[in-house]
Amino acid sequence: MKIVIDARFTRTDHHDGISRYGASLIAATAKIADVSMLVSDVRQLALLPDVPYTLIGSPLSPSEVFVARTINKLGADVVVCPMQTMGTWGRKYGLVLTLHDLIYYEHPAPPGFLPAPVRVLWRLYHKAFWPQRLLLNRADTVATISRTTEALIAKYRLTRRPVRIISNAPQPEQEPREAGGGAERSLVYMGSFMPYKNVETMVAGMASLPGYTLHLLSRITPERRAELEKLVPPGARVVFHNGVTDEEYHALLRTATALVSLSRAEGYGLPLVEAMSLGTPVIASDIPIFREVGGDAALFVDPGSPEQFAGAVHTLQDNGRWEDFSRRSVVRAREFSWDESARQLVDVAHDIMVRRGR
Repeated sequence: MKIVIDARFTRTDHHDGISRYGASLIAATAKIADVSMLVSDVRQLALLPDVPYTLIGSPLSPSEVFVARTINKLGADVVVCPMQTMGTWGRKYGLVLTLHDLIYYEHPAPPGFLPAPVRVLWRLYHKAFWPQRLLLNRADTVATISRTTEALIAKYRLTRRPVRIISNAPQPEQEPREAGGGAERSLVYMGSFMPYKNVETMVAGMASLPGYTLHLLSRITPERRAELEKLVPPGARVVFHNGVTDEEYHALLRTATALVSLSRAEGYGLPLVEAMSLGTPVIASDIPIFREVGGDAALFVDPGSPEQFAGAVHTLQDNGRWEDFSRRSVVRAREFSWDESARQLVDVAHDIMVRRGR
């Protein structure tokens, strides 16, 4: 069975969530199946595993409608796309399309890196559910990364196709920190600065956390940084890193009191699992997806309450409580692995081939 995975959503400089998901899934699946990938820019190869690839057009190009004509020539049995927008006109292969979440129906502001015409279409697309149904029903199977999103797909009847889980996971081979080693008075946030991420609440909460430093790690536009800097309470310590390497990210996690994510909506929450895998406790907003990911290893707070956020940090000042949450975090994170995700993908591909009579 030949599986082709679409890697054209891989970034060329640093991973975002979709980019890392695709690259990690390719690397793990290539260990147990015949896998090749599609790229649209050779610079993407720097962030991808060393597997065979085919260079084709951009997924944002108007010619994407006819991309199946090119892919048909590759002899793929099943093609897996980490998004739901792949062209399918005239395809002769099994197809898995992926819907990570439904965030943008509630928060329709598009990612800033998209071209202006695409951002306009993005907003129009998320005004109703029928365009999503049209896209998803072109697949043989729809994949998603969480039970929370699976339930929402069913609630809004987004597809007639089978829906299967192909999970997200932390990066492998990360040794957890020593639970008895203690922690510095630092807090880490990894994520974008879009409004629904609710960074404002954690910034406001720093007013009640003297002696702590909040590290905001991701890249940020000058305009958005200026907005948030105005909200920093007097005397509070908030550091804008404007992007970090994986090594810097892991180093900060290994010494921090907690990773914090107070998002009002989320597709998965990969930083939670990354922190837990290192034994770093998590303070998260009390939303269904974070409950699914964090289980009993995270501290949950009202995303609109700076006081609850600060209270959770104060809870972790007790060494015994911190060590307990650290140990629980490691146990919880072991439930997520890319090897398991790869097995899920191969099972999905086999099921498609059976249904297609191949």
